[in-house]
Amino acid sequence: MGSERFDAGEFAAELQRIVKATADAVSTDGQVNPLVEKIFGHLAVEPTAVTMVTADWPNWEHVNVQRGVDAYVAERGSAPEWFGIAGAQRSGDDLMGLLTHARRHGFYELGTVDYATVAIGPDKSTEVVKLGLVNTAAPDGAPIVLCLRGADPRYGNQNCQLTVLAAERVTATAARERIEELMVEHDVYRGQVLAFGVSEHRGNELVTFLPRPHLGAADVVLPDGVLDLIERHTVGIATHGARLRAAGQHVKRGLLLHGAPGTGKTHTVRYLMGRLPETTVIVISGSAMRMINAAAALARRLQPSVVVVEDVDLIAKDRSYSPAGNPLLFSLLDAMDGIGGDADVTFLLTTNRAGELETALADRPGRVDLAVEIPRPDARGRAALFALYSKGLTVTADLEPIVAATAGQTASFIKELLRRAALRAITTCPEQQPVTVDDADLIAALGEMNDSASGLTRTLLGAPQD
Repeated sequence: MGSERFDAGEFAAELQRIVKATADAVSTDGQVNPLVEKIFGHLAVEPTAVTMVTADWPNWEHVNVQRGVDAYVAERGSAPEWFGIAGAQRSGDDLMGLLTHARRHGFYELGTVDYATVAIGPDKSTEVVKLGLVNTAAPDGAPIVLCLRGADPRYGNQNCQLTVLAAERVTATAARERIEELMVEHDVYRGQVLAFGVSEHRGNELVTFLPRPHLGAADVVLPDGVLDLIERHTVGIATHGARLRAAGQHVKRGLLLHGAPGTGKTHTVRYLMGRLPETTVIVISGSAMRMINAAAALARRLQPSVVVVEDVDLIAKDRSYSPAGNPLLFSLLDAMDGIGGDADVTFLLTTNRAGELETALADRPGRVDLAVEIPRPDARGRAALFALYSKGLTVTADLEPIVAATAGQTASFIKELLRRAALRAITTCPEQQPVTVDDADLIAALGEMNDSASGLTRTLLGAPQD
């Protein structure tokens, strides 16, 4: 280069000019890209004049975005005719980049739609558009194009995205708002039993459908009056919510079920799920407790609803245990406070250690306004549990001494005791039908469970500490 000075900035600018000139030459060779024609021909506007309005949702809302778009297109009087984009790396480029490369370089072409399969119930699934477009009209009749894209963690995209292309921003915005209204009307989560979880892909949240339990009152063994009290505070308020509101009373409620492990707290919760068949239930437990804000927002949207927080003591210990407090506890308190008194939302909490709960959670009305102990069963309760859990068995054993010998034990202990006795009976008489449990089977199973080597097992089943 001799004595001439090299200017990197001028070189980059000249290189950019050459690339642009080449691209313009390619784009003016007389060939019309079918993808570009299908989109901008429908919009009847130059590509540089198009407006894009984009909305993002968590990936678990993908199915609702799909339902909203389908309902919107149907309102326009036709079935959606989706089309796709063909070309490598189409999932990693943004829509404007895709269309620009298609128009100038022909990198992307008209292709087939990319689909994904998502759940819409405990045993049902459907297909959603993972990358596709559809031509339709705005509420005012102006032409628009909708582009739906699912999440793709490979490219750092954790959200589902809807883009509306139109000649005017107000036109695109009106279409997006109507789609959001239809998403609410056709929400697939309404009336379902849901659980939040965490995926292996960068920790993004998931929603799982659970089957709704169906238990009868006879399947719940509690002291007299306890189940009636629980039902009155949950099912009763749900049934008479309108009259309570008219009388100036709030309907949001918080119920805390506490007691030793294995006494039947979760079993009681499952019974309540069945007693509220039209209610949305959202279950939070374990690591998913960090999703409490999302769960509360979903509960507010889908009311009447119940938010179940199992083993709440894991996050709601008294703040004195940690000077810095517990961020998940603050999230829980904020979520409970953020639900208005007129909202038909129940927070149903369970704990094995009520004494360790944060005072602000346990005492403040509007957060938890009823705490019910699920106690260890008395003799009559234990006899009822033996009868409940022995359905399908023939029990010839004298249960009276066994009931007495299991004083202080929990429902879980009795359930496991009968299972072990049944297994012994099957092992001893494999051909016997039905399975018959006698005194020897129960006594042997009880001795095994009371053995010193089974101390941890007894603790896990809620037995009193030795």
